[in-house]
Amino acid sequence: MTIEVIATSRQAQGTGASRRLRNSGRTPGIVYGGGDAVQIELDHNDLYYALRNEAFHASVLSLSVDGKKESVLLRDFQMHPFRQQVLHIDFQRVDAGKKMHVKVPLHFINADVAPGVKLGGGIISHVLNELDVACLPANLPEFVEVDLSKLEIGKSVHVSDLKLPKGVEAAGHHHASDAVATIQVPRGAVEAAAATAAE
Repeated sequence: MTIEVIATSRQAQGTGASRRLRNSGRTPGIVYGGGDAVQIELDHNDLYYALRNEAFHASVLSLSVDGKKESVLLRDFQMHPFRQQVLHIDFQRVDAGKKMHVKVPLHFINADVAPGVKLGGGIISHVLNELDVACLPANLPEFVEVDLSKLEIGKSVHVSDLKLPKGVEAAGHHHASDAVATIQVPRGAVEAAAATAAE
């Protein structure tokens, strides 16, 4: 499912113009990459609710600027320090034939049936919550699943254990041996066991 974003180009720039825009319920933004940068404005409420959708952050979006559509990625956005207000947003154009680097959220599944939790009373620790991947825009997954069903006490799931979709590879600073999630016995349980053994 393609997520559509509606925007219009804006001419007025500068702090004063941006403030007036925000006061009228609009959010300033920019589209860059693969051509000239274009200053845009978007409906604030639509944008605010879109940003609460996880898929909006890790999908190729269809951005319509004055009716002209192009494929983009969300690259950055600034929030007001204490108000629920989006101050500015950045989109980057994507080229269908070029690999891109994107952070994709990790979805952890089967934690409740992991032997380390069910039999060992362990607690799962998420070392990573997102993964840097490289792929063509058409292959970009909304998320990557991390299956914890075989994880035992003291063991970890590593980047090399993840089943990445076809055409998607781990990128950035990740190494195959990096831990994604681990199961540890809670410290209190270790101390209680040690005290029992001592008695």
